[in-house]
Amino acid sequence: MKKARILVVDDEPDVVEVLKQHLQREHYDVATAQDGEAALAEVRKKSPDLVILDLMLPGVDGLEVCRRLKSDPRTSTIPVIMVTAKAEESDAVIGLAQGADDYVRKPFLRKELVARVAARLRAASQRASTEDRKLLHFGDLSIDSIKHEVTLDGEVLKLTMTEFKLLRFLVDNRGRAFSRNELLDACVGTDTIVIDRNVDVHVATLRKKLGDYGRHILTIRGLGYKFREHPDAPDA
Repeated sequence: MKKARILVVDDEPDVVEVLKQHLQREHYDVATAQDGEAALAEVRKKSPDLVILDLMLPGVDGLEVCRRLKSDPRTSTIPVIMVTAKAEESDAVIGLAQGADDYVRKPFLRKELVARVAARLRAASQRASTEDRKLLHFGDLSIDSIKHEVTLDGEVLKLTMTEFKLLRFLVDNRGRAFSRNELLDACVGTDTIVIDRNVDVHVATLRKKLGDYGRHILTIRGLGYKFREHPDAPDA
């Protein structure tokens, strides 16, 4: 299992070393930086799974580092835990308003910090899992459930709502065969009076709009349809 990568940013070498040892004992991969510019450069070089960020840094301070991370779409989802002295707690509140996920106060307890890191990593993983379900990919085909938009090779396809639901359902469950009635229930609804052969019409128009990708919708004789499990699988 891949180790989570933690970036520790603090200008006090002793603090950095203590944090690094604590986190490595918990089997995290740890990178370090001692100022804001170095932290931003480290994030650009290899994006971490979480950042532990001291507020008082030379040059670019912790608040500015946090603001830049959270305003950049490439790094906005990286959890940030701010480390602050008691006198800096008002700045920590500003940091939370800018998107920081949590803060701990010096001197911190090892168990508390480790627990907060684990909690933020779990939350980020759950959020990423949810986002993955909202955006489906199959080769060059992308289905965005938030925008209700399907793109193929970067071009938006014009699908009806039923076609969109049908495609999303098949791709989300690719490799599994469904009867026509199951597809009707999933994509049209049980409260609508339709006949199962309506699915054949929707599949035909969907295949046409998908062009070459339409071949990935496979007909299961005597049952219904399924979507090919892998984009590079050979034609049956």
